[in-house]
Amino acid sequence: MVRFNKYPGGKSKAATMSFDDGNAADYRLVEIFNRFGIKGTFHLNSGLLHKGKRVAVEDIPTLYKGHEIAAHGVEHASLSHLPLHGMVQEILEDRRALEELSGYIIRGMSYANGINPPEAALAAKMSGIEYSRTTVSTKSFRLPEDFLLWHPTCKHLEAEEITKRFINATYSSGHLLYIWGHSYEFDNDNNWDLIERVCDMLASNDNIWYATNIEIYDYITASRRVHVSANGKILQNPTTTDVWFSNEGETLCIKSGETLYL
Repeated sequence: MVRFNKYPGGKSKAATMSFDDGNAADYRLVEIFNRFGIKGTFHLNSGLLHKGKRVAVEDIPTLYKGHEIAAHGVEHASLSHLPLHGMVQEILEDRRALEELSGYIIRGMSYANGINPPEAALAAKMSGIEYSRTTVSTKSFRLPEDFLLWHPTCKHLEAEEITKRFINATYSSGHLLYIWGHSYEFDNDNNWDLIERVCDMLASNDNIWYATNIEIYDYITASRRVHVSANGKILQNPTTTDVWFSNEGETLCIKSGETLYL
């Protein structure tokens, strides 16, 4: 049976990080990620970059190189306090500013203060956002059913034990570990060693794909678009992304634009 439970290169697991607010502690966090080969997504409030201990605007393009910059609301406003058009403005203005700073299209975000009223996903979609992370920890490694309500695995405070479980899991493929948090909390709690241990556990594992949030989104979206015949013998990949899958215990790849006969 065809199962889309593999990541690029035929890997069985994926790991991604997600940190909010653009605090100056991101300098240290990015250095740790780079040292261990971990990828992260950093959700910034463009309207607050000149306030408090934030990443310097001029450093943004180079600091987050190899990672992803994503939206978090221009003023970090709780969306539940805004009408629909206000939600759109809060998200869209953040996108515009961050695109100017990053030089690429901003397609993802996280909900400020973890607040996502029923209209929030609609506002995000209307603003050109394709995924948005919540703060609801699942403690699981499942993929999201709805990327505009993307529930992470856990916050960084719980990450050590959950990462151990993720590393040791052998019963299934397609696992995704998604850790989120705020870099300033490592300063506040004096526990930078926690994230270093987590990254050390994850690093240099041939069976893990290290990816940003948008890379996870793009790959899973592509895999869900592959057409499979009723008897499971013909696959057609209409996307621009190579997709790996398993069939009868064998790991296979269907290339971009390919029709594959099993």
